[in-house]
Amino acid sequence: MSKHTEELLTLPERHNRILELLHQTGSISVTQLSELFKVSEVTIRKDLSVLEQQQKLYRSHGSAILISPYISNRHVDEKEKKSVAEKRAIGAAAAALIARDDTILIASGTTMAFLAREIQPEGRLTVITSAMPVTQILSQHETMDVIQLGGITRRTSMSVVGPFAEAMLSEFNCSKLFVGVDGIDVDLGLTTTNTLEASLNRAMIRAAEKVIVLADSSKFGRRGFSKICNMADVDLIITDSGISPRYLDYLHEHGIEVMVVDVPK
Repeated sequence: MSKHTEELLTLPERHNRILELLHQTGSISVTQLSELFKVSEVTIRKDLSVLEQQQKLYRSHGSAILISPYISNRHVDEKEKKSVAEKRAIGAAAAALIARDDTILIASGTTMAFLAREIQPEGRLTVITSAMPVTQILSQHETMDVIQLGGITRRTSMSVVGPFAEAMLSEFNCSKLFVGVDGIDVDLGLTTTNTLEASLNRAMIRAAEKVIVLADSSKFGRRGFSKICNMADVDLIITDSGISPRYLDYLHEHGIEVMVVDVPK
């Protein structure tokens, strides 16, 4: 569609075109829309306000995105039912990175349970984890030593958090940390919905040589309440092929390794 055509759009047509652009790009600024449609920024803000009231987009810092970036805390049982194929494929890819006689850290999150089910240890594997479902799964292996961190139990995630868990981590050094997140934002970094969990994840990062993030593509552009770390602290992200090209380009440009897995249909 040419710029000349954009200028002739009616109000409903302009609203539809805004939504089309969002589906193509993921986000677009008020200034860009104003220049494209040759209308004032005040007019564009009114357009976006109407579309937000219709729950068709979300306004954020002078721009529009398709969905609200903010994540609410949900129970692990609810989370586990979402993006199952993606999490299984991501978990399998992550498990393949575990070396013989390795010592690893596994944080909490539903993707971590999928990882745990895929682990077939070579030699003697040592796993330190905050996630009780991970302990339950991995404790069945005779050739695996599992250290369950202690602390305050989070019922929604079936994991432990708090100073006791963090104190235990100060005694360990592991080759890899596998961590799940509630949101990945290129400006804010990695986030989760719980402050204590974010603090424990930071302690895990300090105890690991390499930080590996397991996140299905729906996590990009989302934000949890509590920041875990900056993007620069991440060594590798494993995600699925649904990731937006603009996020993929950003990660590559900033030197963050990305492993994109295909999801069986």
